[in-house]
Amino acid sequence: MLGGMDDIEQIKQLKARYFRLIDTKDWDGLAAVFVADAEIDMSGEGGGITHTFDAFKARLIDNLTGVITVHHGHMPEITLTSSTTATGVWSMEDKLWWPEGAPLKHLHGYGHYHERYGKGDDGWRIVAMTLTRLRRDLEFS
Repeated sequence: MLGGMDDIEQIKQLKARYFRLIDTKDWDGLAAVFVADAEIDMSGEGGGITHTFDAFKARLIDNLTGVITVHHGHMPEITLTSSTTATGVWSMEDKLWWPEGAPLKHLHGYGHYHERYGKGDDGWRIVAMTLTRLRRDLEFS
């Protein structure tokens, strides 16, 4: 165990870092949350599927530069499937504000992250992530 935390708590800490690093736009720090060949499915957001963290990072930079974001994750359902693998579902809520003059002014979203995790020598990381939304409240400029 890392630092005396159990595996489920370690995964919760991993996801908390994900939310913080997305909101602070710490793209290099975010790399430590994912495996290099992570599969990220943002099809429901119009972003398609990326098969490496670097491709996901490039999308994030393109889509979120200049955008203020606040992400919250709630009520995790984490299942350990082996000593080195796990799955999880997180209820999520996010708010995004675009800069003055952008066509979209504000998004308030609700949904779920569906994830798979792997544990290596450096701890738990996200192996696969899919965002599904239940609702989007949009405000246009």
